[in-house]
Amino acid sequence: MPYQSGKLGGLQEGMGCHVTLDQIKTFFWVAKLGGFRRAAGQLNLSQPAVSNRVATLEDTLRVSLFERGDKALTLTREGMRLMAYAEQMLFVQEEIRRRVSNTAEMEGLFRIGASETVAQSWLPEFLRVFSAAYPRIDVDLTVDISCDLREGLVGRQLDVAFLMGPVSDFTIGNVALPQFPLTWYKAAGVGEVDLGRVPVISFSANTRPYRELMAALRRRLGPGVRMFSSASLSASLRMIAAGVAVGPYPRALAGPLIAAGQIEAFDPGLTPNPLEFTASYLAEPYDALSEQAAQMARDVALEWDAAQGER
Repeated sequence: MPYQSGKLGGLQEGMGCHVTLDQIKTFFWVAKLGGFRRAAGQLNLSQPAVSNRVATLEDTLRVSLFERGDKALTLTREGMRLMAYAEQMLFVQEEIRRRVSNTAEMEGLFRIGASETVAQSWLPEFLRVFSAAYPRIDVDLTVDISCDLREGLVGRQLDVAFLMGPVSDFTIGNVALPQFPLTWYKAAGVGEVDLGRVPVISFSANTRPYRELMAALRRRLGPGVRMFSSASLSASLRMIAAGVAVGPYPRALAGPLIAAGQIEAFDPGLTPNPLEFTASYLAEPYDALSEQAAQMARDVALEWDAAQGER
């Protein structure tokens, strides 16, 4: 999220220095991400602009903040000292924005990532609630598989992601979301199913549900089991309806095809683990909007999950 610039004076008594919050923020991201190019991407600035801010900060403070090696930047002793202050300053800035500012007046771009499971369930309601709370914030939405969403979040291309988590990274916060139990489905009217002969379709091959299901089927049926994979849940359910394969999917997403009489549940005696989701967000440096969005997602998902149980 973009922030309004501020100015902070008097970091060094008697030097007449004038340090801006933009300079401190730029220094923070260069140090945090380990380079000027990465910081430029994070701040939506050109690399020369980032370099100029850091150089101006160093001139103002009359110290070198980085040791510039051939392959990496490392903080000097003065740089490490300033980093501690920078973290505190950015935290205070977020606290002011969270506790004092009018959320209806907040502006900027907020980047949300969601798995297809979430996109086809409670995501529309979340976007409605989020838009009502922050009417002047634009949303950039990415729907993708969880492993790609994780990379986008850790790489700071996303502010929050609703994915199969949690994400184990010290810069990421995780809020637990309701699970999605999985039910086996086959084409309506099909008789008994032999999993050793009929292909089983699951999520994308590089996801945890696919790997867990593959391992369970091989333990039970041997290495000859046939597995299909697809990143598209809707395409997978259509293939099940067409009799191409069978597979376990969230009941909430299968509802329309069940209601249309195209697929039906069955029990092969093998219960997959439920899908565990988190609202994972950028937590370092502290970002109030990302944390609030994650908590808002939890509340919306819990209401949606309770409504499903009542049907």
